[in-house]
Amino acid sequence: MSDRRNTKDTNLCHGTKGDPGFSTRSVHSGERERQTSDSITTPIHQTSTYWFKDSEEVRAYQEGRKERDEYGRYGNPTLRAVEHKLSELEGADDTVLFASGMCAATTVFLALLPKNGHLVVTSDCYRRTRQFAREYLTKLGVETTVIEPSNNAKLAEALRDDTTLFFTELPTNPYLRVMDIPETVRICHARGVKVVVDSTFASPINYQPLSDGADLVIHSATKYLGGHNDLLAGSASGKADVMAEVRKAVGILGGVLAPHSAYLLLRGLKTLSLRIARQNETGLRVAKMLEAHPKVRRVYYPLLDSHPDAAVAKRLLRGGGGVVTFDLDTDFDGAVRFVDACKIPYIGPSLGGVESLIEMPALMSYWDITSAQRAEFGISDSLVRLACGIEDTDDLLADLQNALTQI
Repeated sequence: MSDRRNTKDTNLCHGTKGDPGFSTRSVHSGERERQTSDSITTPIHQTSTYWFKDSEEVRAYQEGRKERDEYGRYGNPTLRAVEHKLSELEGADDTVLFASGMCAATTVFLALLPKNGHLVVTSDCYRRTRQFAREYLTKLGVETTVIEPSNNAKLAEALRDDTTLFFTELPTNPYLRVMDIPETVRICHARGVKVVVDSTFASPINYQPLSDGADLVIHSATKYLGGHNDLLAGSASGKADVMAEVRKAVGILGGVLAPHSAYLLLRGLKTLSLRIARQNETGLRVAKMLEAHPKVRRVYYPLLDSHPDAAVAKRLLRGGGGVVTFDLDTDFDGAVRFVDACKIPYIGPSLGGVESLIEMPALMSYWDITSAQRAEFGISDSLVRLACGIEDTDDLLADLQNALTQI
């Protein structure tokens, strides 16, 4: 695993020189130097609008001479603390928050794709992202080319003169593919194409795409960043010129995050490094146990030698994350018995929280299509996705081993 770290300068700690670690940044970035009171915790600024003391203050604000807030759709002190914290963690010039991860993705696409443009995406990604491209971007004349994950040769072939964006997840969902982002960036930038990486499954603790040249990184902050299964949020971080377009778009489209959700996200971020460390450890141990079990056909985890992208993953990632996808050596009904026999994980469709979650994609995310159609997406009837929480690893392993006896 890589031990590379963002080298962005920061003054978040008094007297600190150099680059603070991730836990220090998770706790302090974006808050200490911007507090408006003596409270350690950034308060919830529960307001929709802000008042000006006189017309001259309005003029100073409009002319950029006074930095302050005007209306909740354009900014809020609680949101701003989160945005600064995420910018420090990602090594970004700026960060914008959204009402959900899906809102982050769709707003980025609408902000950066021109009418009649061209988008390239990878096939192994969140189903709703592909659905947005197919059902909504086509209304703007935007064409989408889908390529196999981790295939930079196919990426180079797919790029056209009118290509604007390349979008990939890292790792992807659900097979945890890991694209060689430095090479991807080289190929795309040579053709004037921006690279957008959805790094939800990695979090900035395990990988920072911007440090390898990506133009923008997005997250479903609902997952690891929030970490407690109690909020919906999204984020986009990147270079100043790109983020200016995104910030303008969210002010127009209106998919803003509520102050209370921002407060919950801020609280969750402070333990991000600690939670990811446990989930990295548990994820790898679970993957190794499952791979050695006779009732498991195949395990997908980026740090296993059997994973198709293991070499790239070990070079880029600091950890493999808490998600383990595996195909059981059984049929649909056998997979159902296994999932129902698990006592620790909740059956649910998300990931990244302190509670472990488990699901069968064929039953949860792809139930509305036939088995044959699911197979076209690479989704088998016995596929299971486990998102490890922060429970004791030995307890989770014992629970999974017991459930496997029910197949």
